[in-house]
Amino acid sequence: MAEPPHILHIHGSFDLGGKEARAVRLMNIWGDRARHSIVSAAPDALGARAAIEPHVRVDFPGAPPMAGRPGYARFRNISNYLKKFDLILTYNWGGMDAVMAHNLYASLSGKMPPLIHHEDGFNADEANGLNPRRNLYRRLALRHAHALVVPSIRLEGVARQTWKQPARKVHLIRNGIDIARYAAPPAPDAIPGLQRTPGKLLVGTLAGLRPVKNIPRLVRAVAAHRDRLQLVVVGEGPERDAILAEAAAHGLDDLHMAGFMDRPWRFVGLFDIFALSSDSEQFPISLVEAMAAGVPSVSMDVGDVAHMVAPENRPFIVPDEKGLADALGTLGASADLRGRLGAANRLRAVRDYAEETMVGAYASLYGEALASPLILR
Repeated sequence: MAEPPHILHIHGSFDLGGKEARAVRLMNIWGDRARHSIVSAAPDALGARAAIEPHVRVDFPGAPPMAGRPGYARFRNISNYLKKFDLILTYNWGGMDAVMAHNLYASLSGKMPPLIHHEDGFNADEANGLNPRRNLYRRLALRHAHALVVPSIRLEGVARQTWKQPARKVHLIRNGIDIARYAAPPAPDAIPGLQRTPGKLLVGTLAGLRPVKNIPRLVRAVAAHRDRLQLVVVGEGPERDAILAEAAAHGLDDLHMAGFMDRPWRFVGLFDIFALSSDSEQFPISLVEAMAAGVPSVSMDVGDVAHMVAPENRPFIVPDEKGLADALGTLGASADLRGRLGAANRLRAVRDYAEETMVGAYASLYGEALASPLILR
């Protein structure tokens, strides 16, 4: 191509979470090798915009509504919009109407740019079971997609068995991070405003404060050991007041709500224990970040979490809230155990979750779709 490829990204929202952080990281790494346009189905949800580096060619153009009632006229408008780009990247259920519009008009004319869909997990409305209507919609919409990317073994199984996608179309690309950044110990004041309670260990979590993350569950689990554990929540979202209310109800008076913080390598190593209390995850990047920093983890047994951590850490991946509290108590009681699990997690992260592996896989897949395999390398 004489000009860099023009890539359209369609998100349900573009507030900074795992999938957005990965998309932004790829943009920043590829720099001027591509031009990007970003559309959010929730037009005001653009919090990840600030993480895009100045040298990246990116805009946030007006576009037909990506959320709404399915219909011929709406899908026609979306498909006409999609034709302007060299490659279309869609993300999660919030991008699925664009996938359907692309499918319908590819079926009619065959003259649509390649589309690659990414599925990173499910919100609270599908945390306890997939929606049969959405399953059928995905199955139909993805017929003309060039590829479907998933980060977890469980999602790979869903894609092939429930959404009936052929094996050649499904690509398992695990999330990776710049492991080396997490090697240095963080500054003691890396989390603004944090006042450590003397004699207590820090239990930390990184999450968007949404219902599916179920931070109140973690509040209750930490409250069971409030004499020796202090909770730090890094993230922002609509559940903030509910979390504070739960802490007050359970006597957790030293909870620190840090708000949104970028560049987690600066602070995640301050945690003595990393915790995940979500109802649904697939391949949580925050867990990889904690592992890279050498932090032991406790988590609900969701998504690929049990497969992600080092084998030594797997007994602390638990099925319920009582298990979460018990795991926190056990780790909180033994500095030696925390050290051994943290070291094992660090080795696992170095071996399996290097950023260069992830970046190379995406560059190969996108380049193949663009019929120019080396264009992003």
